[in-house]
Amino acid sequence: MRFHVRWILLLVASLALSATPPNAVTAATVANPICTNNTALYNPDSGQDIVVPSGYQVSVFAKDLNFPTAVAFRGNSRSFEVFVLESGHGLPSQCNDEESSVVGGVSSRTNPFTPDILVFDQNGKLIRGPLAKPSSGTDSLQPHGPAIGLAFEKGLQGGRLFATDSNQAIRAVGAQNNSSRIVTVDPTSGKVTPFITGLPTGDHPAEQITFKGEWIYWSQGSTTNSGVVGNDNGGGANQQDIPCQNITLSDNVFFSSPTVATSGYSPHSVRRPGAHIPAFDSATGAGICDGAILRARLDARNSKATIEPFSWGYRNPFGIRFAPDDHPLKGGLLVTENGEDERGARPTNNAPDRLQLAQQNPDGSPDYHGWPDHFGFLESTQAVFNPIGGPGDDLCNSLTPGNLAFPACIPRVTAQNPPGAVPVKPVLAFPPQPVTAPLALEPADVAAVGLDFVPNSFVAGPVRRGAALIGREGDFGFSAANGQPEAGHDVELVNFGGGNGEPLQIQQTRFAYNKTFEQAFVSGLRGINRPVDLKFGPDSCAYLVDYGAVRDFGRSDPDAKFVGDGNGPLVQIPRTGTIWKICKIGGGNRGDTDD
Repeated sequence: MRFHVRWILLLVASLALSATPPNAVTAATVANPICTNNTALYNPDSGQDIVVPSGYQVSVFAKDLNFPTAVAFRGNSRSFEVFVLESGHGLPSQCNDEESSVVGGVSSRTNPFTPDILVFDQNGKLIRGPLAKPSSGTDSLQPHGPAIGLAFEKGLQGGRLFATDSNQAIRAVGAQNNSSRIVTVDPTSGKVTPFITGLPTGDHPAEQITFKGEWIYWSQGSTTNSGVVGNDNGGGANQQDIPCQNITLSDNVFFSSPTVATSGYSPHSVRRPGAHIPAFDSATGAGICDGAILRARLDARNSKATIEPFSWGYRNPFGIRFAPDDHPLKGGLLVTENGEDERGARPTNNAPDRLQLAQQNPDGSPDYHGWPDHFGFLESTQAVFNPIGGPGDDLCNSLTPGNLAFPACIPRVTAQNPPGAVPVKPVLAFPPQPVTAPLALEPADVAAVGLDFVPNSFVAGPVRRGAALIGREGDFGFSAANGQPEAGHDVELVNFGGGNGEPLQIQQTRFAYNKTFEQAFVSGLRGINRPVDLKFGPDSCAYLVDYGAVRDFGRSDPDAKFVGDGNGPLVQIPRTGTIWKICKIGGGNRGDTDD
């Protein structure tokens, strides 16, 4: 997911809040408790401003949440529990500080910036929680967050409840490295038991979870934006990317300032052109790498020793879901991948998000999807990806000696020679194996995240049998809008055709979106802000997990830009998270939903 990053803070000028439009009169002004001049207009009401196809309806299942990122279910269509993971501190702003005395520090049970789990009944009534909150002791989720994934190993039948967490947001320089974990959580007491520790953590931690057979699978995001440690990675202190196979680096190095350059898959400011890098270099154990789908045995005495890469060559694989065996994807693993940003030492513009099919090679090696040198179907050197200069680019970071402030830095970024960033030169000398192309592309910066395949009882109108719904979180304002209207902050419908010997066909359309195509908090819409997960419950309804309001760089939507002198971007606004429920009108229950 695109919000799980540790960019250094950028100082920018204050902006006044835009004038409140007429439809915002019923919305409450909600503030960040640490930076109270950062506010959002919030009132989900019943989701009246969300557009869905005829035959479907939207309602609010739960509201006033703190940055929810995942949902899991246990029970049947007649009686079930809904587990909601609140992620804690997920974005790098001083306003989101979980250690601040303003929010009671990490020992506070009410701190919105530490992670926990809430449990609701099928009617949306809170019945337990917060569980696993750091204030409960050491057998808890990590205090600095974020926590991302949540799933029962046996789906609705329960079994062990697994979660992913990290200390990605910790402020100590370099302390986030290898802090991601997979843990089990007692669904009644909230006691946390580590299952696998020491997983890579940088721009992206360990994220979503799914299961098949005797294996647990998870999406392990890259530690950098585009394969190179830059100033955006904890000032260069955060860990390098870890390859899943042996690779050879290109001769290219990438500049964070006119004098500091770094090779790919290397520590910051280390130049090693043409170097041979072995698989799992710098990892805490064999089989561990990033930008990958990893898996481990569920029944092993030491599951970490069984880790193996299933698929790799992704920037940030986030949503993962196995298709049914009778689906045109033939039981394959559908992956949503977030594309590269205009930031860091290897900034990239216009990089699309991708939908990928992950399939391990017949010899047991992971298939390869091209990152960091292929962005979708094209190589990084294509002019469409050339950076145009933005406030997140290392060469536009005024806090780095020798750099120019944005926008005076733009000519330096767009120069054809070092320390310029044009074109986006390859990290590798050659790919480790032939590149598997994506199934489909998404708009740049749309942030396609959690997904699920629809139950048959949800099929109607535009929704076909075997379709998938995908939450699209939306951009964070590093680049201009991806279109008019802008795509994102919505739910996409993906229909699959083919199978039985016919060619695969994919059709992508919007399924649920705000009537004015923007984040709800900007104008007080009764609608979606940042959807990060979507799963079908045992009642055959789609549960859309909306992270809530975040103020950003504002290059795509000036009204969404943060305010406040020196607050920095990406300010989280607590108590604006929502779980939306989308049901087919008159639809039946299926009772066979996975986790």
